[in-house]
Amino acid sequence: MNAAVYTYIVYTFVSICLTIWVARTLHKNGRLFLIDAFHGDEPRADAVNHLLVVGFYLLNIGFILLFLKWGDKPGTLVEGIEYASTKLGFVMLVLGAMHFYNMYNFDKMRRKAKNSEALKDHLANPTGKPAYAGAGDAAANKTRDAMSKLIQAKHGKQAKEADYLEEID
Repeated sequence: MNAAVYTYIVYTFVSICLTIWVARTLHKNGRLFLIDAFHGDEPRADAVNHLLVVGFYLLNIGFILLFLKWGDKPGTLVEGIEYASTKLGFVMLVLGAMHFYNMYNFDKMRRKAKNSEALKDHLANPTGKPAYAGAGDAAANKTRDAMSKLIQAKHGKQAKEADYLEEID
């Protein structure tokens, strides 16, 4: 075997190991975000978490294998090291981008669930005081005020409870 074959083996092995490590980290730590986003529904959160990991593996390992073909084949050991390091660096950038994209989506789902929950609490208790006490009071009031401004800007009228329900759906 020549330097190119060894380089391809090292690149593929290290890239797949990095992908597995990032996927396991996302799976383990992303679970908490998903449980929060799905209002404590652990079976649903675990199912979505598993599907996200499968998609992550398919996308990244597919990219790794396709990316193997691109570029000049290394002929010497030095070229092989340069080839592998360049490819691995690019794969790490792609994995990092995918990681932040997933984190952005987890946070977006969690915020949407929190805002929806605060709005529903407000609608269930029209006195303006949330049914629960603590730090959530400010969040519920902020959500109510934001929805009211959104509806006023969108429809040019004073917001009513029925308008809130229409905006949630």
